Amino acid sequence: MPSWEHFPHEADIGVRGRGETLDIAFEQAALGLTAVVTDPDLVRNDEQVAIHCEAPSLDVLLVDWLNALIYEMTTRSMLFGRFQVNIDGLRLSAKAEGERVDRKRHEPVVEPKGATFTELRVSRDEEGQWVAQCVIDV
Repeated sequence: MPSWEHFPHEADIGVRGRGETLDIAFEQAALGLTAVVTDPDLVRNDEQVAIHCEAPSLDVLLVDWLNALIYEMTTRSMLFGRFQVNIDGLRLSAKAEGERVDRKRHEPVVEPKGATFTELRVSRDEEGQWVAQCVIDV
């Protein structure tokens, strides 16, 4: 079952996405990123943004993906609540759906600065589920 969670890391916040496929694990990690800022269920999916990344490894691809989302969040003043990710080898194509930040409704807690290589992991767990995780600098 797809899921996301936060894990403790000193002053920063770890995000972990899980899923049957690599695509779903990356989508869930992105939901975890949104949850660093606000409850993802509060985000209306009114606008769509296309994101493309390419990296030398899956680990770096996760960092690039989350940093691309942070860039879009910052430059567009948006939050995203739904993601469609397609990973082909080491290339990612995605659509992030969301809306402009509404400070009253979203009550943003922090602003993520960037995804880091700290506790970075993209692999299958012992149950065969994909896990995509790293620490977000806040």
